Amino acid sequence: MKYLVTGATGFLGTHLTTALEAYGHDVVRFARSTGGDVLDGASVRAAAAGCAGAFHCAGVVSRKPADAEELYRVHVGGTKSVLDACEAAGVARVVLASTSGTVAVSESAETLGREDDEAPIGLVGRWPYYRAKLFAERAALARSSARLEVVSVNPSLVLGPGDVNGSSTEDVRLFLEGAIAAVPAGGLSFVDVRDAVEAMRLAMERGRPGERYLVGAINLTVRDFFAKLARISGVRAPWLPLPRSRELARTGAAWVDRLATRAGFRAPVDPVSVEMAQCFWYLDSTKAETELGWTARDPNATLHDTVEDLRRRGVVWPRASAGVA
Repeated sequence: MKYLVTGATGFLGTHLTTALEAYGHDVVRFARSTGGDVLDGASVRAAAAGCAGAFHCAGVVSRKPADAEELYRVHVGGTKSVLDACEAAGVARVVLASTSGTVAVSESAETLGREDDEAPIGLVGRWPYYRAKLFAERAALARSSARLEVVSVNPSLVLGPGDVNGSSTEDVRLFLEGAIAAVPAGGLSFVDVRDAVEAMRLAMERGRPGERYLVGAINLTVRDFFAKLARISGVRAPWLPLPRSRELARTGAAWVDRLATRAGFRAPVDPVSVEMAQCFWYLDSTKAETELGWTARDPNATLHDTVEDLRRRGVVWPRASAGVA
């Protein structure tokens, strides 16, 4: 088959194009780094000509509130542009790379996000990236029809080798450098990038139109996540707990950020990231496992490969204070 991949040079897109070609498919790469613009419908339509399906992976990753307008423009406007262009080009199906954060985030460790849950807009609305991804996903699924089937795949935190832009593995890099001083009170889920793209490939073949599929390998507290990283990397994990209150943690991080700015340097962890880490990003992948036949690899193998890749590429600069576990 011939497939269009937007965002083809990003972390997810690079692994996806490699996987598709390994299965014998022809891939049309479309990326901003090579002159592509998802907001240019004519160029997307030209790239999609003759394609049986498309994978929409293009986007911008940022936790900065100042980037809200750009995030909305690229994710929401870009998604509408790509889907309209694909429909005009006669593409039969589009698989959208969304995120588990559109539905699977809460303030309770007892909550497991599932595909048919209501969006936690009270939380998501605070974070421009996830707000933009939510509205992009809604716009995409609303366009699903007999002419153009749309399926959404929603990975949790994507880890693994090859994140050359640091868009997804930055928190692991900061841990390895000893730049994380305290332990947030929340929890997370993560998935290997190679398993995330396999979910997308399976969604193209087996996914139900208009549906989303959550994919994550494991749910665990941030403290347990740090403990796993410590065992695998040999870097001592932080032990000081942040206050359970999301507002107190964010306020403290903002205070540190202001002091760092006045001193002429950037704080390693921003207030938005701290606030997000106070929440629980737990999810249930049963639907993807049952309907797509998807499975996740050993999460310890993913962490090992992530750590080894970051070190091999020389992007980790341990601080003098970073201890050994």
